[in-house]
Amino acid sequence: MRVAKRTSTRCGAARDVQQDPKVGQKDRKRHLPRVAIVGRPNVGKSALFNRITGGGAAIVHDEAGVTRDRSYVDAAWEGRKFTVVDTGGVLRLGGGDVSPSEREMAEWNAEEDLGLPAMVELQAKIAMQESNVAVLVVDGQQGVTQADRDIVQWLRRDLPTLPVLLAVNKCESTTKGEMQALEFWELGMEPRAVSAISGYKVAELLDDVVSYFPEEEIENEEEEETDEETEPVALAIVGRPNVGKSSLLNAITGENRCIVSPKSGTTRDAIDMEFTASTGERFKLIDTAGIRKKAAVASSKDRKEELSVNRAIRAIRRADVVALVLDALQGPTEQDFRLAELIVQEGRACIIVINKWDTVEEKDSNTAAQYEKNLRVQLRNLDWAPVVFSSALTGQRVQKVLNAALQAGKQHRTRITTSTLNMVLEEATNWKSPPAGKNGKRGKVYYGTQVAVKPPTFVLFVNQTDAFNDSYKRFMEKQFRENVGFPGTPIRIFWRGKDKSWLEQRGKVKRR
Repeated sequence: MRVAKRTSTRCGAARDVQQDPKVGQKDRKRHLPRVAIVGRPNVGKSALFNRITGGGAAIVHDEAGVTRDRSYVDAAWEGRKFTVVDTGGVLRLGGGDVSPSEREMAEWNAEEDLGLPAMVELQAKIAMQESNVAVLVVDGQQGVTQADRDIVQWLRRDLPTLPVLLAVNKCESTTKGEMQALEFWELGMEPRAVSAISGYKVAELLDDVVSYFPEEEIENEEEEETDEETEPVALAIVGRPNVGKSSLLNAITGENRCIVSPKSGTTRDAIDMEFTASTGERFKLIDTAGIRKKAAVASSKDRKEELSVNRAIRAIRRADVVALVLDALQGPTEQDFRLAELIVQEGRACIIVINKWDTVEEKDSNTAAQYEKNLRVQLRNLDWAPVVFSSALTGQRVQKVLNAALQAGKQHRTRITTSTLNMVLEEATNWKSPPAGKNGKRGKVYYGTQVAVKPPTFVLFVNQTDAFNDSYKRFMEKQFRENVGFPGTPIRIFWRGKDKSWLEQRGKVKRR
């Protein structure tokens, strides 16, 4: 571990730190510098992570051990773009001065039996190994603990060449902050008093951080204009707890990117990860926490789970495609139906992944077809979503998951011409005439047009909307899918009747 020296002595209030909206397309073509935020639990790592990235990507909670997996978000400071990595608190090294509550101690013992602390430590170590500089966060209000000393020794032993900056967090008081930081000189590093909550001296910390980045390459602006890359497909992996979401993400990427444990609720944050498939297609994979029934979450009175579920729901909203993961042995449940309703409501493309297919015994050539037939009945609101039978453990058909997601994403962005749309409408109405309305007049479709994508959205202009009942609307959607396609994405059809202005334009009603 290299002890980082201060390169800037400017003081004062922190300047605004914002996530750079332009980071993401061409910048990911090359490896951005990385900054790992590490430390023992509950010292404010995630709060500092959110302060630097200018958002609320990481869950912040008073209880220790909320963050487990490593989370990556791109940011920029003074024109330099970089990636910030949030990590879980290093638990196994902690010792003498940490006095957990009885509840925390019980959780620690349960997690220790499952090996979770060791996995969290491994994730933190991987984050530091791939970073250009690390920020070691300590608690200025609590002072130096044995856990802090152990972590410093660990860094010096295992990562001797990594530059490390010591950030003494929770120094909200401008007068007492520097005094609180003085105690940490005993760690053999220069302490920097900061406050992740107020932003106090975070700017000065970032000045020091970027000084350890390699020289930025100067690129030809003309090349940037001609070498534009499309946005990656945002694929959110969602489902109930313990159906294998994190295992599926690890199988797709070919690395232990997320912690996997038999204990439900292991994943808490929504973890984003950029991934390029062997075919060259780019994805942004989003691993999410398991979503239980709302009543079960409320009755548990666990604020951490409530935050995790909210993050998972937000991940659905910002995804292009949602992979709804089911346990092959358990099959679809009422909660899966509710998740399917949410996916349709948000207008997201969707694929259904039947995970743990290798655990189904006595399979024959008809097993998958019969399983899918029953699935379509129980998840009737996703009858348009492709089904992939897979096993994250063995890697069976994992590539098909990506292929299905890619095709669903393309259909989600599909736009058809007005002439094609009206040909479909004409054939559909000739095949099955619209029913009559309340006034006895038969319904008539004049024309239609596509008004949006993500999902494909259409407006059909008709003579009277009450003539078209739910049955006929379902028939029309079926005709759209049979004649145009749209597998893997919901479609929205709005029926618009003739209003007065519409009739005036056609001379049917005299203007006054």
